[in-house]
Amino acid sequence: MKEIALIGGGHNGLVCAFYLARAGHKVTVYERRGIVGGAAVTEEFHPGFRNSVASYTVSLLNPKVIADMALKDHGLRIVERRASNFFPHLDGRYLLTGEGRTKGEIAKFSSRDAGRFDAYSDEIDRIATVLRDLVLETPPNRVDTFISGIPEFIKLGKVGNRIKKLGREGEMAFIKLFTQSASRYLDQWFEHDAVKALFGFDAVVGTFASPMTPGTAYVLLHHCFGEVNGKKGAWGHAIGGMGAITEAMRKACVQAGVTIETDAPVKQVLVDGVKAVGLLLEDGREIFANHIVSNLNPKLLFGKLVASEAQPELFRRHMAQWSCGSGTFRMNVALSRLPSFLALPGRAIADHHTAGIVIAPTLSYMDRAYLYARQQGWSRKPIVEMLIPSTLDDSLAPRGAHVASLFCQHVAPELPDGSSWDEHRDVVADLMIDTVDAYAPGFRASVVGRQALTPLDLERTFGLVGGDIFHGALSIDQLYALRPMMGYADYRTPIEGLYQCGSGTHPGGGVTGAPGFNAAREILKEIGS
Repeated sequence: MKEIALIGGGHNGLVCAFYLARAGHKVTVYERRGIVGGAAVTEEFHPGFRNSVASYTVSLLNPKVIADMALKDHGLRIVERRASNFFPHLDGRYLLTGEGRTKGEIAKFSSRDAGRFDAYSDEIDRIATVLRDLVLETPPNRVDTFISGIPEFIKLGKVGNRIKKLGREGEMAFIKLFTQSASRYLDQWFEHDAVKALFGFDAVVGTFASPMTPGTAYVLLHHCFGEVNGKKGAWGHAIGGMGAITEAMRKACVQAGVTIETDAPVKQVLVDGVKAVGLLLEDGREIFANHIVSNLNPKLLFGKLVASEAQPELFRRHMAQWSCGSGTFRMNVALSRLPSFLALPGRAIADHHTAGIVIAPTLSYMDRAYLYARQQGWSRKPIVEMLIPSTLDDSLAPRGAHVASLFCQHVAPELPDGSSWDEHRDVVADLMIDTVDAYAPGFRASVVGRQALTPLDLERTFGLVGGDIFHGALSIDQLYALRPMMGYADYRTPIEGLYQCGSGTHPGGGVTGAPGFNAAREILKEIGS
């Protein structure tokens, strides 16, 4: 039995801790906040109103993790949205997508685009299936000798064979989705800007970029890996909010023998020579362990907790340049009533109220939002995705009232004039409310309470550097075998006994549990089960 200290009780940390403890090791999780869950938590933000404070919807959570941790037995229940996405327009038109709906909705804007939809969906699904198979596999790693490299060459061969099975056309699509902008990729399929926006929105979710930026086609694809209750590509809601997921994980961990300490921030990783030997907590305690695992953003781990002199120079410089910042402004809003939209009037719960309500009518709108945010700090016409989870879950708000999650973009992670986000929080929060009000008149009047989280707040509270929900940009130089760096894609670090299990490792961000699963497997290979 080895003693393992794990930094950070976010969902990947809990997943990793579970598998390590189940294998017979003594695992202790040290969490900075008073509750576990990281960004996947449910909290009361206004008297009587609870919501998923940061992460806000379910799709990418891996089915194997759900099954192995018996999360349903620990109380997790996920329900599907009655519709997938609702894109309202100010002129009264709209797109309302979902199973059996999408093609007909596209036809309202373009019959040609409707005719292309099935082929587009098939291509995305084929590529997503290849990548879905890689989610729970460790990427090939850089090697120094032929003998030690044999397993890595085998991994590369397996990946190559999967891609080859796509055929020549599929191989070309694979390359396009990893290198092109979402705009360029979608231009090859569709003609109407509103239809392109329907698919292109996923390309900027959590990403401070324009859909015209090369590489955003992959971000689009990244959001197609998921499933809900066995339905691929579906999105859903965890009853009780995202905190219900991590609470079920906490129960699974405790049952497996994990010790969890909250209100226990870590100040430093203790390194003796080239080996990590323990942790120094903020309260002055020194905790010694055989192995250390970090669930933090790599930039936080190596920028604040690991002494620079303990890191090889090339590695230190690389991690100092680790790209973060997603341009996210997150709001939770207490509502006295449901919004009534110009495009679909009515305040009784309807399918569109349960969907992801996206204010981003065209790719051109999204591009302008990004450019303005880069220049001025935030867009005057921002992108807003609103979910109203209380339409599916009446435990979150008082009877007759509702809660809304507003995932808002684009705002600059750091303001170009050098001012602090603390000076602008309320002004930008008002802007986000007014943006929704333009599409649903009366929305502002229905707001009885709100919580606004700037990129700075998200960093302070949840360790999301620059508000980055992915723990590092999903750019081609920070994916797969390069995440977080060539030679360290196997969840190890250059410091002996120190591992990473967070979203800064493969396969990246989202509430997936996959990095935690993969890291535990690699750690157990090394230390024994």
